This record gives sequence, structure tokens and C-alpha cells, in this order.
Amino acid sequence: MSTPQPSPDLLGQSRIFLDALEHVSQIAMIDGAVLIAGERGAGKELLANRIHFLSPRWEGPFIKLNCAAWDAASLEHELFGHGAGGSRRIPGRIERAHEGTLLLDEISAAPRALQERLLKVLEHGEFEQLGAEAPRTADVRIIAASSQDLRRLAHDGVFSPELLERIAVDVIALPPLRNRDEDTIILASHFASLATAEMGLKFPGFSPEATLALNAHDWPGNVRELKSVAERAAFHWGESDSEGRIHKIVIDPFERAFGCFAPDASLAKTGRRTTPAAPQVSTQKSYKDGIDLKAYLSELEKAIVKDALARNGDNQKRTADALCLTYDQIRGIVKKHDL
Repeated sequence: MSTPQPSPDLLGQSRIFLDALEHVSQIAMIDGAVLIAGERGAGKELLANRIHFLSPRWEGPFIKLNCAAWDAASLEHELFGHGAGGSRRIPGRIERAHEGTLLLDEISAAPRALQERLLKVLEHGEFEQLGAEAPRTADVRIIAASSQDLRRLAHDGVFSPELLERIAVDVIALPPLRNRDEDTIILASHFASLATAEMGLKFPGFSPEATLALNAHDWPGNVRELKSVAERAAFHWGESDSEGRIHKIVIDPFERAFGCFAPDASLAKTGRRTTPAAPQVSTQKSYKDGIDLKAYLSELEKAIVKDALARNGDNQKRTADALCLTYDQIRGIVKKHDL
């Protein structure tokens, strides 16, 4: 009997990530419902896959369903199937996951009436199909995943408190990538290596500048965003450094066409960024007496960037976004003024 293998994309060595994997290993052997909580793109499906293949059900089917991808009627059909009888009977994903695991991703998107039917599956292993004469049963382990705070949704009456109690027998917290600093380059190298292998090439590594750019980004799209950026970097391999390493990192591929994207209120309303008042910089003499404009503008630039860095927690990528600069531009200014 071969040993089940977890997904190769579940990589990392940060303490918070390893703690989550350890939690998975502990909960996998307990044959009950579990909830994976984490932001979109953080890898909840991969974690659910790991739970399944480390569990006693690993030889059974692993069936997935994204509840946010279907309207109410279609979601009901996908989950419970149709019991019209004879060859026309269509099994749903609950039935297809018999003796295995069913992942319900973004379970918060399930309508309230359907949530009540899911509760019956969890409590009794029983469900009803439209057109069927009798209830059906399925031996299935349900793993739920959500990027929303289900406690808040239950408090607001959007999510069933009873269902929340049943799926949250244990909750695994999957950390966002911005809290896994040590893992960024590990994952980026993994994805870039796969991309270069597809081109019949060997991954040469990232240049120091590329590494800085990858580590500076906050990754709001988490691992999914990092994968796209790493693959894009591999495709731009032609723009390498003197040692042949991948040098160019393009976080926003639309920036060249449309400029810096700043989703703030003033931009949404006016189509342009509202420029904050610049910090005051003394000219030391009046314009009438003459002024070194180049030196004045340099001091003004230094003051603005210094203020922006302070407002953004010294994060250069966020500062660059706030000032509508590229990451390379902000790094150049910081270096020039020795900030």
C-alpha cells in the first residue's frame, strides 16, 4: 500500500504555517467535520486535500464544490442530485463523496434553506433528492472552508448558528502570506521553477533585487497572487541580471498600460488621486533673493517620501503605491536620501 502524498504546493517553514500543518495532522485522524478559515488565495483547498489524504478515508473520493460559484438552484442540484428514477437519476456531490470527503468551499455563500439541509447531512448522514420517493444516506466527511467570519454572519442571521456549531467542531486557521515572510521566496522559487521547467529550462534563482521586490509586497491575493507573479517573472527571464538570474518582478501587469492603481475614495470619484499637502520645507531665503530650485525640490522629495514611509509603517511597497511610484523608484529615492 502506497503512502498518500500531500500537495507539493503546501510549502513553507514559517512557524505560523508549520503550526497550521501540525494542526491538520492532528485533526485528520478524527473523522468529523472541520472548518478551514483563511483569506482567499491562501490555500484552503490544498489544506483540505491534505486532511483527506492523511485521514483513514484517503482511499475514498475527494470531492470539491465552491458554493460561491453557483446560484441557489444549481447549488442544490450539485449537492443533492436529482432522484427522477431509473437511468435519469443524477447523484449529487454528497452521494459521490460516499466513504470519502466533501469540501464545501466558501460555505458562507450557501442559501439559508440549503444550510438547514446540510445540517441534516451532518447530523444523520441523510438527505433528500428532488423527485426521489425516500431519503438517501451517505457516509461522508464534510470539510467547510470560508474567507468570511462565520461568527459574524451567524450573529447577523445570514448563516445558521446550528450549522456553524456542527462544522466548527475544530477550526484550522490558515495564515495569510503577508504573515509568512520566510515562505515568500520558497514559494516563488517553487512556482518559477515549475514555469521554467515547462519551457525546458532550469530555474536560475532570483537576483537580490528581485528577492527584495518579492519580500516587500504585501500579497493581498496570497499564494494565488504570488504564483502568478512568479510565473510572470519566469516568462520575463530574458531581462536577467549579469549572472543570469531572474531579475524583473512585475507585480501589476496593468501598470504599464494604465499607470499606478490606487483604489482610494478620491480616485474612484474623480479618476485622479488627491495629492496630500506636502510637508513644509524651508527655502532659507526668499524667491526674490534667488533660490536653488534643484536643492529645494530634492529636500521636498525627501520630506514627502519620509512622511509617506512613516504613514505606511516603513513598508516601501505600500509607500510606492501611495505615491504612485514603482517599487524600483521608491527604492532609488530611499537610497538617494539615505532614509
